[in-house]
Amino acid sequence: MVKAGEKAPEFSLENDEGKTIGLSDFRGKSVVLYFYPKNDTPGCTKEACGFRDHFDKYIEKGAIVIGVSPDKATSHARFKAKYGLPFVLLSDPEHSVLAAYGAWGKKSMYGREYEGVIRSTFIIGPDGLVKKVFPKVSPAGHAEEILLFL
Repeated sequence: MVKAGEKAPEFSLENDEGKTIGLSDFRGKSVVLYFYPKNDTPGCTKEACGFRDHFDKYIEKGAIVIGVSPDKATSHARFKAKYGLPFVLLSDPEHSVLAAYGAWGKKSMYGREYEGVIRSTFIIGPDGLVKKVFPKVSPAGHAEEILLFL
């Protein structure tokens, strides 16, 4: 997993509108980059709605929120519309960005091991360096936890 103080890995992914977005598009701004497993599931919805509910506070602090999951761009568009999400969602079906940040790896549930998204968040400074890493995030209260750091 990428650590605080390291340069954030650059990426370009398709957003919920079908356009390619890169980390470099946000150079000069603080970026809250969060990785989540799947649109419209209970934990992921709770996490996304937390960011939505505090979105104005993120903007006041000069931060951009970006969510990344393996879901397709069309799924992101439906998820955003359903819950009124005002931030960017990016599609990483090949898991390349997830892997670059260390947010893709071994998980286990009910004694079964599998590869999947490790719910995690990275705060990237205007200079492109990772300022803080939140590994193995719990969705409830996470948006507020990040605001305290910003």
